[in-house]
Amino acid sequence: MKLNDKAKTASGNRESGPAPLRSSGSIGADIRALRRSRGWTLSDLAERLDRSVGWLSQVERGQSEPALADIRGVAAMFDLPVSFFFSQSPDTAEASYVVRADSRRTMTDEGKGLVESLLSPDLGGAFEIVHSVFAAGARCPEPFVRQTEEAGYVIEGSLTLIIDGERLVLNQGDSFRFAGETVSWVNEGDVPAVLIWVIAPPVY
Repeated sequence: MKLNDKAKTASGNRESGPAPLRSSGSIGADIRALRRSRGWTLSDLAERLDRSVGWLSQVERGQSEPALADIRGVAAMFDLPVSFFFSQSPDTAEASYVVRADSRRTMTDEGKGLVESLLSPDLGGAFEIVHSVFAAGARCPEPFVRQTEEAGYVIEGSLTLIIDGERLVLNQGDSFRFAGETVSWVNEGDVPAVLIWVIAPPVY
């Protein structure tokens, strides 16, 4: 597969085959956002990737395109599928503003009981919007605390949030917000729960 191949047809009528790698600028912006979400310096991430700070700086600024092996390393480090860095849509002007329904990037593994797709064009903004599907019976592996403000809306099903020990059952049409508390979740229903989740700043 050529990394710079572009889809040759418009949305909804694309040729089948491997998806193209996103533009180097988009990849760089995403890597920068991922790094900052962990509070890492350029040096911190470069050391983990066994790369130079200069190389990483060029990648983040879109001046250098990372090799597929580097993409795999970054994906593994942030627990993302490699496909996150590939695009199902042409690299057009609208890609900075619009995410088509058939072009969402998946950020988590279905095998974990939670499938998250990025609704924001990239991770470079002040917040990210995520489409989250929690499988029936899925449970948060362990409580988490993030230095973020988060809000969400239940589209389908129900999801139980445990926020600082308080158990809150959210049903279709309900919404929520929390910031900095200890949180876990569980889908105790018999059907998947589908939510729109907003996180500021981005954490993926």
